[in-house]
Amino acid sequence: MEIAIIAHDDKKAEMMGFIQSNSKQLQREGIDLIATGTTGKLMEELGFKVRRMLSGPLGGDAQIAGRVAEGKTKMVLFFKDPLGKHPHEPDINMLLRVCDVHNVPLATNEASAQLLLDAISKRS
Repeated sequence: MEIAIIAHDDKKAEMMGFIQSNSKQLQREGIDLIATGTTGKLMEELGFKVRRMLSGPLGGDAQIAGRVAEGKTKMVLFFKDPLGKHPHEPDINMLLRVCDVHNVPLATNEASAQLLLDAISKRS
C-alpha cells in the first residue's frame, strides 16, 4: 500500500513527530512511502525509506495527485497549515479533490492521520 506524506512548513515538525511515533506501522512490509521533497528529505534523515517527489510549490502535490488518480497512492497524510497562505493553493485543492473523486482517504491533521493508520493496522 502506497501512502503519501506531505506537510506544510509550519507542520513539518509535527509530521516528523507523528511518523516517529508511528514508525512501526509505517515501516511494515507492504507499506511504500512517498513524500513531497522537503518532507521526504526530513523523513530520510530519520531513517525512513521514502520515494521523494518534487517539493509542493514545484509540483509535488500535483505529482501525488496524479498517483492517486492512477490508483497507485491509496492514502494521503497531509498536515496542512490552515492559517497560512500558500502560492500553490490550486495544486493543494486539486489534490484534495482528486482524493475525493477517487475515494482515497486523506488526513489533514494528526488526529485523522492516527485514525487512518490505526484502521489499516487492524486490517493486517
